Amino acid sequence: MEGPPTKKAIVIGAGISGLTAAVYLQRSGIQTLILEKAAGPGGISTSWKRKGYTFEGGVHWLIGAKKEIPLHQVWLETGALQDNNPVYFKDPIYTLVDDKGVMPLFRDLHGLEITGLRDRIALWRLRFHLACFKHFHQPISDLRGLKVRNPIPFSIGEYVKMLPAVFITPFLLVQSAKHHAKWFRNPRIRALLAAVVDPDINALSFIYTLGTFQVGDSGYPKGGSLQMALNMAETFQSLGGEIRYRTPAEKIFSEGKRCAVLAGDETLTADAVVVSADARSAIDTLFGEPIQDGWAQKMRAGLRTTQCSFLGVGVEADLSSWPRSMQIVLPRPLRAAGRTYKTLIVNNYATEDGYAPEGCSVLTCLLHGPTYDYWKAADEDGSYVAKKKAVMDGFLEAIGEVIPEIKGAVAVTDVATPLTYERYCGTFEGSYMSDWPPFSPLYHAPIRYREGLYFTGQRTAYSGGLPPAAQSGRTTAQTVCKDLGVEFVGH
Repeated sequence: MEGPPTKKAIVIGAGISGLTAAVYLQRSGIQTLILEKAAGPGGISTSWKRKGYTFEGGVHWLIGAKKEIPLHQVWLETGALQDNNPVYFKDPIYTLVDDKGVMPLFRDLHGLEITGLRDRIALWRLRFHLACFKHFHQPISDLRGLKVRNPIPFSIGEYVKMLPAVFITPFLLVQSAKHHAKWFRNPRIRALLAAVVDPDINALSFIYTLGTFQVGDSGYPKGGSLQMALNMAETFQSLGGEIRYRTPAEKIFSEGKRCAVLAGDETLTADAVVVSADARSAIDTLFGEPIQDGWAQKMRAGLRTTQCSFLGVGVEADLSSWPRSMQIVLPRPLRAAGRTYKTLIVNNYATEDGYAPEGCSVLTCLLHGPTYDYWKAADEDGSYVAKKKAVMDGFLEAIGEVIPEIKGAVAVTDVATPLTYERYCGTFEGSYMSDWPPFSPLYHAPIRYREGLYFTGQRTAYSGGLPPAAQSGRTTAQTVCKDLGVEFVGH
């Protein structure tokens, strides 16, 4: 006697949210296929090699690295964290480098140059806000009405401990991280704190992020984002799932009571299709007609994107005497891609195994700012390659004045602009997350759009980063299981 037919799912995109959803769906008995346009997993959260040097383009710290944080269990269940990528907890988090020397930002905030009463008050205020967030974390729970093999018990005490954070959240949402840091009179402290998050986003993001460091979370897994993505992909495949790389989904449409996906010359049908591609791009390109629902219209009108240009440099010099993560105040401002940068966050991988040949080092830097239109225009008028070279030349000249060891020792360089991210990852305006400034709402795609069709990823959750990507993937998988009447199996 034959058993019941196996439910099938298609996940579009092998980024962190897509991999998370796919692992949980496959483990729950839903035969799952991932379609990925790139040659490997990870989406935006990945790294790549150039002439023996590895450029980390994704994770810079991982929330949920600490075992006591609920999100840690998700990283274990999806296979993201394994024995091959133990977590390193760097301290100091960042180090200011300027003409006065260096000043570290330690996890417990000691070492800051407090210069008077105002700075003491500002430090007390900062510690108070961080104390309110001491027990704050993203709860991991199960959907109501879902059959779960190993349900997560509800704990009222867990939520009670987070109440102090809830009470001050409205206050933090209406000011920027830059405004919060201005309580310090010392400009060096303000410059150092600006390294934690984009100074223009809301102070809630700043306090939450800094708070994860203070409680001993936010570590760096060995091998970075690519090892995490490879681990997740291998976990999915070991469960019987299938990934088709270099296979972009072209269109999604309905076929009877099921959804269908056009991929090349093949039409694939499934009981559930999960769109893990950028939802902002998908609503215009993945359907027969652009989605015109109210939420889609609001997303088109109100979504603000966070963009950057990535700079990677391989250096034939040992830079291990320099800090791991630096906020560098430049002797002279850097003009790049139509914007001016007085400070640069530079990550130094000299002490990380496997990132460079022996005795050599890798430096990376993200130039934040809305430069998509600048690079699009350069691509259209034929100046794109020349302008990429100009940005790198300016960066090397600026950094060379601070780190003289790199002069004459550059072995390889790489520049990835928002157009690069758009081309390889299909992200809207080449962005890696949604911007969340003060007083600004976030614009989300629904998890369940219609019968058999779902969205997951950072456009379905707040802001961006790895935690909401993973949590979104898990929630979407639970929603699919509930709709299909399938028991959800987490581990």
